[in-house]
Amino acid sequence: MRNTLALQPSLFDDAGQGGILLGPLAGARRAELGAGAWVEVLEGWVRGADRLFEQLAAEVPWRAEQREMYERVVEVPRLLASYGERDEPPHPVLGEARAALSTHYGPELGEPFRTLGLCYYRDGRDSVAWHGDRIGRGAREDTMVAIVSVGEPRALLLRPRGGGPVVRHQVGHGDLLVMGGSCQRTWEHAVPKTARPVGPRISIQFRPRGVA
Repeated sequence: MRNTLALQPSLFDDAGQGGILLGPLAGARRAELGAGAWVEVLEGWVRGADRLFEQLAAEVPWRAEQREMYERVVEVPRLLASYGERDEPPHPVLGEARAALSTHYGPELGEPFRTLGLCYYRDGRDSVAWHGDRIGRGAREDTMVAIVSVGEPRALLLRPRGGGPVVRHQVGHGDLLVMGGSCQRTWEHAVPKTARPVGPRISIQFRPRGVA
């Protein structure tokens, strides 16, 4: 059982009356990455995000996974949960977020967001290596992946596929980051390990059908 730091609440995360609320999406800032890829960031989209983190951490049926790497089986360095398009989200606000994202980005995407994936980074030892969401249609089509981060901020890095200059975003406490266009095919993203003491974070990924 690893020892982890407790979540440090954000001074600005006050939804009032104990609620969890979504802000408007109109203020998201888009940056063109090149090769048809873009990323859009909206800080503090989820108000009451620390409260949402606490409920998800306690109530989601998290699972640990193993995978084969270099001829040995290793633990995946994060906890996981997934919800198909017919599954009830683990918190009502996630259903509201999926609907809001679909309304806002759906006309550009050409379809709604349907599935939810959750990753629980317990401390700085948990991470995800460089990758693109290229299982399924993401390998050949433009698509979008929207990520809501709750809990302690962690670095989410992007770089051109095959290497190149790194773009860094520090996301947590209800921030929204959307990767669109060719991003999953032509760029990679990662959450690196860190030796710096850092509290837990949950990443909530919204994807359209057939993208993983």
